[in-house]
Amino acid sequence: MKRTTARLCAALITIALVGVAGAASAHVSVSSTDASQGGFGKAVFRVPTESDTASTTKLVVTLPEKTPFAFVTAQSKPGWTVTLQKAKLAAPTKVGDFELTEAVRTITWTSTGAGIAPSQFDEFALSGGPFPDDESISFTAAQTYSDGSVVNWDEVQKGDKEPEHPAPTLILAASTGDGHGTSKDPDAEASSTGDDGDTTATWLGGSALAVALGALVVALRQNRRRA
Repeated sequence: MKRTTARLCAALITIALVGVAGAASAHVSVSSTDASQGGFGKAVFRVPTESDTASTTKLVVTLPEKTPFAFVTAQSKPGWTVTLQKAKLAAPTKVGDFELTEAVRTITWTSTGAGIAPSQFDEFALSGGPFPDDESISFTAAQTYSDGSVVNWDEVQKGDKEPEHPAPTLILAASTGDGHGTSKDPDAEASSTGDDGDTTATWLGGSALAVALGALVVALRQNRRRA
């Protein structure tokens, strides 16, 4: 009887852990503490490795073509090379006080070492502007793994259901008229697509664990009665 209970406990714990691991999967997301409408700021892309066997070896962030940046710089990181690729615009475009005929289109970080291992994440940043006079700005990101697979984070959310691979979307702070915004604490308020999903994932993981623990308690009580 004790052996049966032990096996049941092990099975329930395994189910709970699997549920937590599945629910805790995250997306490539973007956040900022100072990016504002019509202003300058830094955007930080958080990149988790979702694969159990491969590492993230490259990240390509594509800036929106309709709202180009006049100025862009990319964060340099140990163990990674970074390149910026410009492209000509379809027509001269006025961005703030600047008229552009070309703009940075993609930023590519490529690993020169082991990359981002499974169950780990890293962050990549760009700085620039002016950001558009909109409530939000969406980027696309291509995440390449060491096994050659590529995940494109480029799907736009429609309705309440989050797509499988949502495009990283940054909520822009309201402009104060001096090139800065009323920045929000990203830890206190969700500022990127995927935050709501992470909260839901955490809740689901906790629920799975609670169900497993409840089943374990019932099993132990029944075992005592039989004894």
